[in-house]
Amino acid sequence: MNRYLLKELERWRSAPGRKPLVIRGARQVGKTWLMREFGSLHFPNQLYVNFETNRTAKLLFEQGLDLSRIIQGLEIQAGKPIDASQTLLVFDEIQECPEALTSLKYFQEQAPEYAILAAGSLLGVALHGHRSFPVGKVEFLDLFPLSFSEFLEAIGEKPLAELLGQLDWDLLSPFREKLVQCLRTYYFVGGMPEAVKTYAEHKDFFAARKVQKRILDAYEQDFSKHAPVEVVPRIRMVWNSIPAQLAKENKKFIFSQLRQGARAKDFELALQWLADCGLIHRVSRVSKPGYPLKAYEDFAAFKVYLMDLGILGAMVDMDPKSILEGNRLFTEFKGAMSEQFVLQELVAHGQTLFYWSADRGVAELDFVLQHGGKVVPVEVKAEENLKAKSLRLVSDNFPESLPVRTSMSDFREESWMTNFPLFAIGKLMYYLDRK
Repeated sequence: MNRYLLKELERWRSAPGRKPLVIRGARQVGKTWLMREFGSLHFPNQLYVNFETNRTAKLLFEQGLDLSRIIQGLEIQAGKPIDASQTLLVFDEIQECPEALTSLKYFQEQAPEYAILAAGSLLGVALHGHRSFPVGKVEFLDLFPLSFSEFLEAIGEKPLAELLGQLDWDLLSPFREKLVQCLRTYYFVGGMPEAVKTYAEHKDFFAARKVQKRILDAYEQDFSKHAPVEVVPRIRMVWNSIPAQLAKENKKFIFSQLRQGARAKDFELALQWLADCGLIHRVSRVSKPGYPLKAYEDFAAFKVYLMDLGILGAMVDMDPKSILEGNRLFTEFKGAMSEQFVLQELVAHGQTLFYWSADRGVAELDFVLQHGGKVVPVEVKAEENLKAKSLRLVSDNFPESLPVRTSMSDFREESWMTNFPLFAIGKLMYYLDRK
């Protein structure tokens, strides 16, 4: 399996002034695999420490942050000397040892020659509440489920993934139906590495669904095991409501759908916990699609998406038969799956997303982002029968914007907007850079 972040890790390794790197991401998105794979590819040796299972290593850090003593202790555990120029240090489940988190500061200041990767399944929660975290002394990298291009490679379609990356629309045209079929498969399987691996090996949708259900069970167990007891019921309510929230025509998160009389302040901690775990994406409204978008953020209105569309399909028990039923899959529960897909593709490529709606609700854009000093409104249309009233409204009122409609239709540049094929939306930034 190829993860494109391996390239980012190569750049990190050779960068001057390299700092310890912390990889953030939800449970089971492949953080451990990524760190260990990188170590095996680019270092003669690696020392892997899991602070959830290695009590000795945890005690070593808890007894003090003298780096020479820590290195000596790690060498004793490893049974061999640690050569800083030859060894990658991998600290996994680091949230289980706050002292190990703090030690990253001292490694950066006193022993920058050591290459250190760190990660943890609930690291976001730990960082949110860890006041002594060494701000400015570490770098961060976010890992998400496999993108559509990574999925294509994983299922044996690497040439197709490479062709997609070239954005040669004439050459892509003969392979359009194959891409659409692969996209249908991705809608069901999603990008969680174990589910993808299972499907790639067996071509069995039901086996992939079993994996997704196990992942869902693991998340439910995390709620009970790691979240504050008083917040757990509200976390479950928010989590279980997300498919229904996305099934609405207006996908703004409505607290009254959780329970009658529910208020935002009652569920803010639950939302924050899910976001810190990497399980949800919170997309805020902007009052106008102007530059910079952050200046127009409306914190009171937002939409909530999951981190993976395969997990979303498992939550609603989407039937594998839907993959065979034309483009119905792309329009399921008011296009929620397609919006989820577009969000994942854009977020995986480093975008911060917002959405826009008019104050009186007469128009709405699914996503708004900024790139190269320009605002890029994005309208998601799952069907071939296309209308773009909201997009046209924004184009007329904000002529400096770069409107994009993504749909099942072919690539087409018009005077006021670009129609971008849904299966290629992950390459939007590459396209915009070439304009």
